[in-house]
Amino acid sequence: MSGAIQQTASSQRIEPGSVDLKATPWPASAKNLGADATAIAETVVNALNEALANKQYDDLANIFLEDGFWRDHNALSWGLRSPQGRNAIRSFLETRCNLTRVDVDASSPLRNPQLANFAPAGDATGFSFFIKLTTKYGRGRGVVRVAEKDDQYKIWTLFTTLEELVGHEEPLGLKRPNGVEHGEKPGRENWLERREEDVDFVGREPAVLIIGAGQGGLTAHARLKMLNVPTLIIDGNDAVGDNWRKRYHQLVLHDPVWYDHMPYLDFPDFWPVFTPKDKLADWFDAYAKMLDLNVWMKSKLLSSSWDDNQNQWTVTIERVRPSGKTETRTFHPKHIIQATGASGKMKLPTVPGMENFKGSLLCHSSEFPGVVKTETPKKVVVVGACNSAHDICQDYFEKGHSVTMVQRSSTCVISSDALLKIMLYPLYSDGGPPAEDSDIWLWGWPSSVLKRIQTELTILQRKLDEPLLSGLAHAGFALDAGPDEGGLFNKYLQRGGGYYIDVGTSQLIIDGKIAIKQGQEVTEILARGVRFGDGSELEADEIVFATGYDNMRTQARAIFGDELADRVGDIWGWDAEGEMRGIWTGSGHPGFWFHGGNLAMCRYYSRVLALQIKAKLEGLDG
Repeated sequence: MSGAIQQTASSQRIEPGSVDLKATPWPASAKNLGADATAIAETVVNALNEALANKQYDDLANIFLEDGFWRDHNALSWGLRSPQGRNAIRSFLETRCNLTRVDVDASSPLRNPQLANFAPAGDATGFSFFIKLTTKYGRGRGVVRVAEKDDQYKIWTLFTTLEELVGHEEPLGLKRPNGVEHGEKPGRENWLERREEDVDFVGREPAVLIIGAGQGGLTAHARLKMLNVPTLIIDGNDAVGDNWRKRYHQLVLHDPVWYDHMPYLDFPDFWPVFTPKDKLADWFDAYAKMLDLNVWMKSKLLSSSWDDNQNQWTVTIERVRPSGKTETRTFHPKHIIQATGASGKMKLPTVPGMENFKGSLLCHSSEFPGVVKTETPKKVVVVGACNSAHDICQDYFEKGHSVTMVQRSSTCVISSDALLKIMLYPLYSDGGPPAEDSDIWLWGWPSSVLKRIQTELTILQRKLDEPLLSGLAHAGFALDAGPDEGGLFNKYLQRGGGYYIDVGTSQLIIDGKIAIKQGQEVTEILARGVRFGDGSELEADEIVFATGYDNMRTQARAIFGDELADRVGDIWGWDAEGEMRGIWTGSGHPGFWFHGGNLAMCRYYSRVLALQIKAKLEGLDG
């Protein structure tokens, strides 16, 4: 188990930006391999509790290695923090410390105190264990990684995350509602009547308004519902799931199902490993119904304004009801969550001559309607070389068309096999631990350590993928290994793109079945083709720009206007401590939050976000 934990602990998709790798050495290897991990865990926890009880923060900081980390999500204070080093940890605790007690959690094989390799190569060894924690406001969990230095065991990394508020426990298991009031109740409503009143907000208002009914909006609403926060989602599409249903024809998730579970409702065991878009769309629709989420489709925000004195919004919403009737409602929520996707507006380049194109299709990949098989094959140009571009090119090839992929810069490529075997296995695997346990383990790594682990894992991945990568290079496809050689995951959150998880298209490129035009920008759209910077031309009946998306702030500007967009801070990227900026925590504008990411990120961070909002609504955040 310890070797398995070592390998998979690095699979979280983050890129810590400016954090210097050289400032994050591995801890010294544990020499006393026969030591009792449980005894070490108890000793460390007892020292922590004694220092917490007496507010001896000097003593507490000295339990850490000199450059150790304490990563905290809502347990020490409200928000996301990662102080590194004894002085930073001491200063942080002196100004804010809601934590009151920690205990060893040995309730499962994964959580048991045990010897573990901290580095993929196995050259850094220590002891790790899960903890249960109590704060002034609730309960949570975490993970501790202990290393040996100068014959003493010290904490290298400590992670604490709040999961439950006292007095606002989630209604699960023995706390679930009855669903009915037995006995004589003249005039009582049945479940359907009560549900219709709830979703229509009859005689009440939402405390939280969510924009977007994708995985971000649904997971945030699910967490808030469990905290008894009246919440409403609005979305302009016709049905829940349309944000996936309307995407290109052959789209299938490249992440495996066991990585993608949603809060409170795992995908069933018979679910395919890689979820097709329409199947995921139907799941989203069912998820919203099963969790009784309040979702208004065919709805749009007509206006919004924030009152600094009242600490509330005034929003006007236009909604087409299921009956077809259009109505306008005004609400005063305390909080708004933008959950319109991890990115912003589509990036469709403005290329001279676009208005003169005489072909049958010119569009961005987000508007791509799918490939139609025709008697006469078409000549197609797809601009872009990441996931969407590859999928679209393969679809064109399989329908009998001639397609060229325009790769303007390099791409980070990883095989689906390497993703499953190296990056995710076995924490996220069929029969692996519960996803939320795996999340604790992974998010327990400080971002700078994760970056270094990703760099070492990428070496292993590229060895496994060497035949694939060599074939691509020989075909003229430019490759990179991500920022600081950190591979797919580092590139994902640094750029939000620039990568491809290979599910078949790479071999088509290697075999010459999909042509590559590399290193050139499209400088002009011709009546029946494209011209490049080097003066060369390609015929084209159809052109698809798979050129990605802008930052989330562009969507905030489009929905809420310049005043809000200018007030929120940067989104994505890492702050000086290695925590993500602007998303899942304060945005810079009061009462306004960003939430997004892949399904796995939304699963974990939806709780982090919901607890911050609940704390503000209850006046717990000071």
